[in-house]
Amino acid sequence: MAISDVKEYTHLTEEEVEQLGRELDAIRAEVEESRCDADAAYINRVIRVQRGLAAAGRLTLLAGLQSRRTRTPAWIAGAGLLGLAKILENMEIGHNVMHGQWDWMNDPEIHSSNWEWDTAQPAEQWKHSHNYIHHQFTNVLGHDNDIGYGVLRMAREQRWHPVYLGQPVFNALLAGLFQWGVALHDLDLEAIRTGKKDPVEMRRQLRQIARKGRNQVLKDYVVYPALSGRQWRSTLKANATANLTRNLWSYMIIFCGHFPDGALHFTEEELEDETRAEWYLRQMLGSANFEGGRLLHVMSGSLGFQIEHHLFPDLPSNRYPEIAVKVQALCEKYDIPYTTGPLHHQYGQALRTIMKLSLPNSMTSSDKPEPPSPSVDRRRRTDAERPRRRTETGGYYRSQSA
Repeated sequence: MAISDVKEYTHLTEEEVEQLGRELDAIRAEVEESRCDADAAYINRVIRVQRGLAAAGRLTLLAGLQSRRTRTPAWIAGAGLLGLAKILENMEIGHNVMHGQWDWMNDPEIHSSNWEWDTAQPAEQWKHSHNYIHHQFTNVLGHDNDIGYGVLRMAREQRWHPVYLGQPVFNALLAGLFQWGVALHDLDLEAIRTGKKDPVEMRRQLRQIARKGRNQVLKDYVVYPALSGRQWRSTLKANATANLTRNLWSYMIIFCGHFPDGALHFTEEELEDETRAEWYLRQMLGSANFEGGRLLHVMSGSLGFQIEHHLFPDLPSNRYPEIAVKVQALCEKYDIPYTTGPLHHQYGQALRTIMKLSLPNSMTSSDKPEPPSPSVDRRRRTDAERPRRRTETGGYYRSQSA
């Protein structure tokens, strides 16, 4: 099936698709030109709040654990504050800073080339596996390793194997150990299994992961507990609880953006001669949003606006709400689906997919409509008619040979 066969947009002509691309380019240009001190103040304020939460969590644990009477409430409060701090650092700060959303500020501290986040995956590897691979090949089977993270079957097009019967267990383990699953992500386990991975590069990455993982373990499970003296066990448990909270939350948020009903998967053939406008369209059809208040969006790294994030991954996250209004208007104008819903509903659909796809296709039914027959394809082109693939240096759209 070619991208021109995708049912959700076969009604569009080539010119309409290209016009959609021009209108999205205009939204990008408008936001880029209007970035200002208020945007810079936003990210600096979020960083201050995050550091304040982390400090408050540490102080609460140290002060409260000295008294038997206040020990339990202090432990709950301290672990909770640390969990919030870790979520905020990973989601709204680290993820977005490393996307280059704040590089325009020219602040060396808040720059994608310098930021190292509080999680097990080295920033360098994350920027390759996420910024480049995932955002270029969003939901493309065989290219985007975020589809199941190498352990889950998330599309009916993926060949079933009896090992997937354990998918409910694999999913629970991935959720609880999410930072460690992400840490191994850029290794490309499938490439290692098939012998396609360069062994020299693999060893380099493993050494890098080992160093980063060691530092995370020492910080959370040795240094901070040691500073707590006789209450080291309580601090260790609080740190473990905070990490678990962050892992479960980030796992749920990310799965809500890519696997609810309506977030389409694509094949390698659908990338053939893809134009900039078609890349935009694939991001819109392959992503899903969830609804909620401003606090929920901040704590989720603004990934409740996953559609807008995939369209403009390097624009400031605090501008996504206003961008979303314009993107929804374009979806209505061009009759394109805009997949969104409550957080619990979106995750419920993703979880249902995980459970169903642990079984062979013959035992389950598809929740997605069948693609149209070639007879309704209004946009099929000959090789001579297809425009050449365009590239954008430094951006998120590159040719496959890049």
